[in-house]
Amino acid sequence: MHSYRIKVLNKIAPEGLALFDGSFQVSAEEPDPQGILVRSAQVDTTAFPSLLAVARAGAGVNNITVARATEQGICVFNTPGANANAVAELVFVMLGIEARNIHRSLAFSQGLAGCPDREIASRIEESKAAFKGFELAGKSLGVLGLGKIGLRVANGGITRRMRVFGFDPFPALENIHHLSPEVTLCRSLFEMVGRSEVLTVHTPLSDKTRGLVNGELIGRLPAGAILVNYARGPIVDEQAVLAALASGRLAAYITDFPTAATLGHPRIIATPHLGASTEESEEQCACMAVRELRGYLEYGTITHSVNFPTAESVPAANVHSRFIMINRDIPDMIGFASHAIGGSGINIASYLNESNGVIGYNLIDLESAIPPELVARIEAHPGVIRTRVVTFQP
Repeated sequence: MHSYRIKVLNKIAPEGLALFDGSFQVSAEEPDPQGILVRSAQVDTTAFPSLLAVARAGAGVNNITVARATEQGICVFNTPGANANAVAELVFVMLGIEARNIHRSLAFSQGLAGCPDREIASRIEESKAAFKGFELAGKSLGVLGLGKIGLRVANGGITRRMRVFGFDPFPALENIHHLSPEVTLCRSLFEMVGRSEVLTVHTPLSDKTRGLVNGELIGRLPAGAILVNYARGPIVDEQAVLAALASGRLAAYITDFPTAATLGHPRIIATPHLGASTEESEEQCACMAVRELRGYLEYGTITHSVNFPTAESVPAANVHSRFIMINRDIPDMIGFASHAIGGSGINIASYLNESNGVIGYNLIDLESAIPPELVARIEAHPGVIRTRVVTFQP
């Protein structure tokens, strides 16, 4: 039986850790892991020589050196959708707080502590008009990014009788198929922004999205709009937000990423990164991440990787070994591997090749053992990044 070493970073829900069986050595102190389970901690994949995979219990992977991992042949997983409900619910909670001035009215009420009931009643009647808000129903909601979270936010806006507009430059059909038909899909980002009295951001952080919500984009919002960021802090240009709040272009900014520049501002509500902080979300993320990591280490299967293609294959009963080849997506790699293995007298029971345009991933099931010298010869090919052998029979 194989034994795999797992390093745990951050606090991971015990329901997820319980999915590791006795073939896994799980420890926060493991110095040379083959798998890493992480939430928000920084992971430099070059620091772990035996590392095969990293599973992030959450959607964003900007805390992991994904580009380096790809060069090293290390698979990086995330858990899309596992925290979607938690984030989507909080978006509407916070919109409601802003719309109805809940935060300000609560502070007012608390300020009356110690007053007699007659004075409390009098001051409430005198002051409550100052906290008059507005209803979300009938307002236009723009959803930037229609992944698992954006999908729920868009559909949630429809149930709240909002007029919802969505835009995603690279929409996934599996998400779009679950989008309410009442959501209007816009052809361009600026088209959607121009219609959005409330704009909420749900894109991953990347070089392309860093600073995406800048002064030009904010300037296209209707005057008095509300901006919501429960994605990642750097997607929004804070200085542009502050300028727009000062000019009145923005009425409010709601964010999950407090900074020195935003804390204390009267028109900014900043929660302390609470988007996925629910018991249910943390449990679902942990369980999903562990299953991804186990599948990869035990069988080489891939689901929800951000840098490798999806590859799922169950080995048949006659399979002795599964040879895994990770290569650059260049011509003739399948032919090269098949010829090298077949030419050595080893019968290939099945061959699955998947590609994402950058990485070619091959699950090659063999009816007998593959000798180390053949593995070394395949690894010497300039197109091969990494190989693995998983043995199922003695």
